[in-house]
Amino acid sequence: MNDTLTQNLGVAHYWAQGDVVTHSVAYLLLLMSIASWYYILSKAWTAWRIRISANTLEHFWDAPSMDDAIALLGHADSEQIYAPLATHAVEAINVKAHSSTLNATVDPSELLTRTLRQQINRVSSRLESGLTLLASVGSTAPFIGLFGTVWGIYHALAAVSSAGTIQIDKIAGPVGEALIMTAIGLVVAIPAVLGYNALTRVNRVTLAELDAFAHDLHAHLTTGSRVGVARKKT
Repeated sequence: MNDTLTQNLGVAHYWAQGDVVTHSVAYLLLLMSIASWYYILSKAWTAWRIRISANTLEHFWDAPSMDDAIALLGHADSEQIYAPLATHAVEAINVKAHSSTLNATVDPSELLTRTLRQQINRVSSRLESGLTLLASVGSTAPFIGLFGTVWGIYHALAAVSSAGTIQIDKIAGPVGEALIMTAIGLVVAIPAVLGYNALTRVNRVTLAELDAFAHDLHAHLTTGSRVGVARKKT
């Protein structure tokens, strides 16, 4: 009897006894897991490359000219996070000096501020792509797994009731198998939550560095000084 009970417990037996609803829940959780792991691994690789290129920001100001500095940063910035900020800032100043468009009528400081803000917003949108999916998976996967558990327990109890006899071994097996769906939901949700928290922190650090770099560029291109140097001395 124990051997029979052991054979009746397990994922394979639960899958064989499941209906279209439980199978759909399982496939949905599998899809959510694949999608979340894809974004976790791809965004982690991107974040690592960004952190490597961030070390070049200080060497940016050691270059003999702005063109050399942009070339140095563009070579190191494989993800194109920091380099476009400097490139578009210089282009904005040149537009102000040599263009007859509406931008030429704007105050140089205001035009530069607008350009830098647009680039920071672009980078912010790029860094945050995929985080909504991770947050959604982390918050909904446990409930989807719980729904599969409730559905499985309902059918297990219905089967026991139709059999006309109530025995602990006939209840423990199906109910235990139904609880597997809750465990699967947690297995899907936990990496998504941890990945979301880790990537959010990395993005916050990156955006803070980008904002400081933008202030330095603005000060250098409008007054010829770098505010980052003054901040370090204080």
